Amino acid sequence: MCPSGRYPRGAPSASAARILRPAFDVLDADRDGKISHDDLKAFFSSGFAAPLSDEDIGSMIYTADADRNGLVEFEEFERVLSGRGGGRSGGDVMAEAFRVMDRDGDGKVGFGDLKAYLEMAGLPAGDADVWGMIRMGGGGDAVSFDALLRILAVDYANGP
Repeated sequence: MCPSGRYPRGAPSASAARILRPAFDVLDADRDGKISHDDLKAFFSSGFAAPLSDEDIGSMIYTADADRNGLVEFEEFERVLSGRGGGRSGGDVMAEAFRVMDRDGDGKVGFGDLKAYLEMAGLPAGDADVWGMIRMGGGGDAVSFDALLRILAVDYANGP
């Protein structure tokens, strides 16, 4: 917790860190433990996600950067995604993450979308595992944004 008490809900849980670390590592292109403007520019120029303007990337950094050093450390990243800090809610950030996963823009994350995202995040999963995740979300062949949130809520509730 920072000395100003800006994060009254306490430190991130071990479960949250375990779940969010691979996503953070994907964005931390230079592997220095911080997400910079250049890291996000590289990610959003990679072809996996829709390109963003420098202004949009700057807004993302500003939203998460609690100590205003121009970088996003893991603890800041976790706080934003869990809705415990900053201006954007965790739901807003999750909606953006869903948009990145939904490569074909159909409003659902299908088998190919999810498998490609997991591989990019350094979490290769077998076909049966990916289909299992989709079934967990209640989808026939894909999951909606709400279903993805349900999957993640179950994961957070179950812990490590």
